[in-house]
Amino acid sequence: MHELPKGANIGLASLSEDTGAVIVGLSWSSTTGDGDADVSVLLLDSSGKVRSEADFYFYNHPAAEDGSVQLLGKVPTEDGSEDRISLDLTAIPTEIERILVAASQYGGSSFGDLNDLRLSLADRSGEALLGFSITDATVETAFIFGELYRRNDEWKFRAVGQGYETGLSGLATDFGIDIAEDEEGGANGGEAGSEASGTPAGRAAGEERSGGDPFPPQGVVGGIPTQPTASAHSPSAPPVSPGPAETPTRPESSGEQPAAARRRGTRTAKKKVTLPRTAKKSLAENESWKPARLFPVPSYKSDREREVRATSVLLSVMAEVPEFGRRLTAGFGAPAGRMQTFTEVSLPHGDTPKRPDGVIRVERAGKLWTALVETKTNGNPLKSEQVQNYMDIAARRGYEAVITLSNDVALEGTPLVEVKTDGRRKHKVSLWHLSWAEVAHQAQMLIRHEGVGNAAHVWLLQELLHYLQHENSGCHGFQNMGASWVPVRNGIDDETLGQGDPRAVDVVESWERLIRQVCLRLGGELGQKALPVQRAQRGSDPKSRRAALADRLCEEGKLIAELRIDGTQTVLAITADLRTGKIRTSIDVPAPGGGYPLSVAKRLVRVLDAAPADLHVETLVEGGKGPRGTLERLRPEPADLLPKDGTAMTGFRLSLFKGMGNTRGAAESGFIRSVDDAVDRFYSSVVAHIGSFEQRRPSRSKTSSEVVEVG
Repeated sequence: MHELPKGANIGLASLSEDTGAVIVGLSWSSTTGDGDADVSVLLLDSSGKVRSEADFYFYNHPAAEDGSVQLLGKVPTEDGSEDRISLDLTAIPTEIERILVAASQYGGSSFGDLNDLRLSLADRSGEALLGFSITDATVETAFIFGELYRRNDEWKFRAVGQGYETGLSGLATDFGIDIAEDEEGGANGGEAGSEASGTPAGRAAGEERSGGDPFPPQGVVGGIPTQPTASAHSPSAPPVSPGPAETPTRPESSGEQPAAARRRGTRTAKKKVTLPRTAKKSLAENESWKPARLFPVPSYKSDREREVRATSVLLSVMAEVPEFGRRLTAGFGAPAGRMQTFTEVSLPHGDTPKRPDGVIRVERAGKLWTALVETKTNGNPLKSEQVQNYMDIAARRGYEAVITLSNDVALEGTPLVEVKTDGRRKHKVSLWHLSWAEVAHQAQMLIRHEGVGNAAHVWLLQELLHYLQHENSGCHGFQNMGASWVPVRNGIDDETLGQGDPRAVDVVESWERLIRQVCLRLGGELGQKALPVQRAQRGSDPKSRRAALADRLCEEGKLIAELRIDGTQTVLAITADLRTGKIRTSIDVPAPGGGYPLSVAKRLVRVLDAAPADLHVETLVEGGKGPRGTLERLRPEPADLLPKDGTAMTGFRLSLFKGMGNTRGAAESGFIRSVDDAVDRFYSSVVAHIGSFEQRRPSRSKTSSEVVEVG
């Protein structure tokens, strides 16, 4: 992989024979777990400006209709997260000469607060071609990481590394994006103007999702929309979803168009269909009648029948719902085009033909992208020999990828299967993995939050989601803590587990898979990405980081994780204490400034009126810990939260405890289900109600609420 210094450039053709489509990754890390940024892409013509606002791609305009640009969103990495962008260079309009890749901070943060700012570029197979690290970031709130540009019909890349102290507004102005003025005539018009805008800059002003969010905002927890009741998070509750609405915009909380947008006559998004808020009244005579399903789930006689059925159901919906098929394959280098899917295809391989579970073929502009699919259900592991055979077949027949699909969750630095690639082969084949939990997450995001093209597609995705969640489908996601789980728990109980035990590392990896699945499920409910927070030292590799966590498990008997909803600063901590058999979920809530301590304590107790009586509340003070107690005891006496010596309060730690259950096995009915239930209960009964307490904060400066209007 080529490492470029700032200002250097290189032709893509010199790096790979296949650069018609590339994946750009922007990444950063923070030892505190804080810090986030929004990526954006600008297409510039010969004048160095965008042709129109449609050439500006960001979180509320994430993809081009022709598939040339698609923001794929964040994926967790060992040190933080990486935002990935798919660029089909063969589909970029000929009048476009430069493609800028940028990112912007919000909420008063700057890029100097982050570590390891880096851009990487890979070909469609996922092979890294070049990298560029930014080491001189300080007060900048927007950065151009790099640009791709045409020279003599060839695409080249330049490492730019140019920062803007004026944020996204300053960057956008330079390239032809109009700055919207608020009612008072200023471009930096304060929070009201930002909250009314469906633009990236509006995010700086404490956004709430548009009307139709399944969690009606009662407040905001660091930017997370909250709900007034726990019903939407109950596993048995029916889906609660927005009604037909425009594509959701993050900051807008009313159905009205922003004042600036009305004055300027900006375009509105095409109508998309989502599930209605409430289900239609049933015509059944009684509740025992079951509605007819498009994908019935009978009692299967074998795992093979489950695999065949699940593969056929998934691939057929991918082909019929373009938004869904594109969502699942864009990250694998597939172009946007006509997709066809096939099952039980026989392919020659030596003396015995092989039958992969499925084949995906995507055609665009006469070019074909193809992938083999290998599926496992019901917790069955992928087999290295089987996947190796498909990799060899794909290489000989010119397939671009092999996609594995199972209940397991892939981890960076820990492959699910070991395969060998023949470096002498000119044709490269990439190996990718999807978990059933991720498939369900993407379907949930589309039908409940983002919307798809028509009502029939919504229905197809709803039927798919019902199938995946059925107990007989075998597509339930990660549900086995592995063979080392019971021995490690027993070793912790009888204090025979010592540091360096490889079984502890296995448990740490299973714990990490479980947390990533929890993030997928929670993110699907909220309509925003939830990502695990990795607090690793700079330069640490996955193996050494997991070894350190395993040693901590042996010493303390605890598994610890943190997660954050994308675009917020609130961190939800999860601790599984294997010695006590309890799971603790908690958040730290900063104390609002400018209020009397007793008033703050009373308001906190009042906001938590619907929270469980066994909620633990601990006062955080400068340099240590303060008073603590259960909510049941504190409700009649909020003053008990005040430090006796008058020390200033910095915030509160809210915690709930739940037993792990008596099951010692590795199945979902034991530990895994306990973690899911603990997160559900804590979020729905505590986090969803705490937003109004956090809302009273000092207003941000005008420079952090600049409005960039893109229509």
